[in-house]
Amino acid sequence: MGRFVNPDNSAFQVAVASEIYIDKTGMLAYTNKVLGTKQALICNSRPRRFGKSTTADMLTAYYSRGADSKKLFAGYEISNDKNFSKYLNKYDVIHLDIQWCMMDAGSAENTVSYINKNVIGELKKLYPEIEFADVQHLYGALSKINAALKQKFIIIIDEWDVLVRDEATNTAVQEEYINFLRGLFKGAEPEKYLALAYLTGILPIKKIKTQSALNNF
Repeated sequence: MGRFVNPDNSAFQVAVASEIYIDKTGMLAYTNKVLGTKQALICNSRPRRFGKSTTADMLTAYYSRGADSKKLFAGYEISNDKNFSKYLNKYDVIHLDIQWCMMDAGSAENTVSYINKNVIGELKKLYPEIEFADVQHLYGALSKINAALKQKFIIIIDEWDVLVRDEATNTAVQEEYINFLRGLFKGAEPEKYLALAYLTGILPIKKIKTQSALNNF
């Protein structure tokens, strides 16, 4: 289990243990259905307090190899689905909270390099048989793993739009970040290593000036 790669299910445990919890696990039947398809890139763009982060935590708890979530989901809607066990904790999941990453990186300018360095570092430990010496970007690492092992990943990004909102006048930061997202999700190569992508935010992707970079969501 890592901070970013294959995290555990503790965040979702907090949600289900809370005084108010509404069962949204039925959504997992849909995400299971679209795994590895053209519909597997999902952006949940809603106002705050609509449960977007809780849904991201739910997806992580359900799919991550770093968790054992059978008991956690017992009694909820998804546990009655015929495919419940088929996909449960079977995927390498990368979960990023961009707001948190920006704070830990120390600045907006350092955020993308912080993500690349730390997530690739965890992937190196998870896949010691892969040579990462020439890899500088996360999407390059995922492509290399897939080429060698045919491994597919689930990528969950919470607060995907924080750099767009908070750095509205910083063109360099925005361009670097949009190019990072383009590398992860756009084109034929990401289709090889992506099983599912789920992004949350409050801005619609279509409002970004470089909108064609992510129009597959």
